[in-house]
Amino acid sequence: MRLHQADDPYGLWERTEDTGLPFWAFAWTGGIALARHVLDRPELARGRRVLDLASGSGVVAIAAAMAGATEVVASEVDPYASAAVGANADANGVTVTALCEDLLDRDDLAFDLVLAGDVFYDRLMARRTEPFLRRMARLGAQVLVGDPGRQYLPRAAFHALARYDVPVSQAIEDSRVKRTTVWQVPAPA
Repeated sequence: MRLHQADDPYGLWERTEDTGLPFWAFAWTGGIALARHVLDRPELARGRRVLDLASGSGVVAIAAAMAGATEVVASEVDPYASAAVGANADANGVTVTALCEDLLDRDDLAFDLVLAGDVFYDRLMARRTEPFLRRMARLGAQVLVGDPGRQYLPRAAFHALARYDVPVSQAIEDSRVKRTTVWQVPAPA
């Protein structure tokens, strides 16, 4: 997979601080593990409608498209992220619809598979994301989360499916390798 990424994260953060953090300029650890999981198990995405929530660079959405998803929507709230998703999808020769919209309060969405990499990085995002993911599971979607142990991940509420040692840049993480888990959000009984 080919991705356009920033070489200098700190310089980019300084130049873009007025427009928000450039989450789109990197492949984050949870997304990398989730993309690996989907590529190793293409049957998860093949022939399905897939949502990549908080897509960032689009690494997870691209993996779903490469695995044979019928439709892939990469949702982001940042127009720069939407542009990055488009550029990265083009670089990989896959079709991904970049949607620049906050979907977390919507309950009219229909997806077979919902993927969310590295979305539990702060309290506010976690408080908004967890109910959305649970709602999508209740509506029948398979919901998978990639996370390297972020503070606000509701570990006790999810089921661990796989673990990956993900090589990462120390410029954006605190070590060269992060043990990262792919979790499933259970459907309510």
